[in-house]
Amino acid sequence: MTASLQDPVLSVANLRVSIGGRTEAVRGMSLAVARGETHCMVGESGCGKSISALSVMNLLPRGIIRTADHIRFQGQDLLAMSERQMSRLRGDKISMIFQEPMTSLNPAYTIGSQMSEVLERHRRAIRRQAMDRAAELLARVGITAPGMRLGQYPHQLSGGLRQRVMIAMALMCDPELLIADEPTTALDVTVQAQILRLLQKLQQELGLALLLITHDLGVVARMAQRVSVMYAGEVVETGAVGDVFAAPTHPYTRGLLDCIPVPGKTQTGEPLGNIPGMVPRIPPGFAGCGFRDRCMSAAPECAQAVPLRDAGGDHSYLCRLPPDWTRASAA
Repeated sequence: MTASLQDPVLSVANLRVSIGGRTEAVRGMSLAVARGETHCMVGESGCGKSISALSVMNLLPRGIIRTADHIRFQGQDLLAMSERQMSRLRGDKISMIFQEPMTSLNPAYTIGSQMSEVLERHRRAIRRQAMDRAAELLARVGITAPGMRLGQYPHQLSGGLRQRVMIAMALMCDPELLIADEPTTALDVTVQAQILRLLQKLQQELGLALLLITHDLGVVARMAQRVSVMYAGEVVETGAVGDVFAAPTHPYTRGLLDCIPVPGKTQTGEPLGNIPGMVPRIPPGFAGCGFRDRCMSAAPECAQAVPLRDAGGDHSYLCRLPPDWTRASAA
């Protein structure tokens, strides 16, 4: 699917990722993220969200191959960049917050040492300037006594504090694009809410383009202006959050939303919806809809090429079903 934003900070077209020639982890994924916008990628684990983000950053392990019509950041072609050029960009104008801060932070170095290295490398700042910037950002993300925290090691901080450190580190060079890969994983509910509020506040204050990866539709509703629903390596539905939530058109999107209780509508004790089965591994040469084995509306023609349909405005989806099937099935 091709997004229609004008002059986006990030634009990805027809991204494909192959693992060992046996699995197509991403199949034709396209999206665009504008300055000041939060764009969420949502779907179950194994749908291709994280590996898509790693492809943008060119951080894929050996044996994994990416191709695309283009991956552009502020008009620059990332596919044409050497590893040296990409390493200059990563952590500078593009930053990423990974899922688990304990494995992302180096246990052998203090927080201050790791944060200051970012500014020293990309902006050639002296250590004192870099440490002052690190302390400033720790305070900005809500960490008290930032000077003391700079001298601590990752294991001395709680999970919530480590995640705040990761956010502060990602902001060291005032990036234009921030990719957050499930930044609330392994945090308790209260801390999750704090981290999401922090990201939302920083995104609004700094005008960042934020690509947020999550499996939680509640996060999407709260944080995003646009959403891309991923399944089996494809974006199966995309559009403005209000449009997609008001009229979910792909059966997978409807299934995800049916799993969530709705205040004022879902009665106590009423069973929630569910999607039977698991996300499949897609082999090379696979044809048709990847969701057909789990879909209640599947038909023989779902094994053939799936059309891209217009659901109105910027809202589109991949399915043989017409846009008005949602209303017809609900009647």
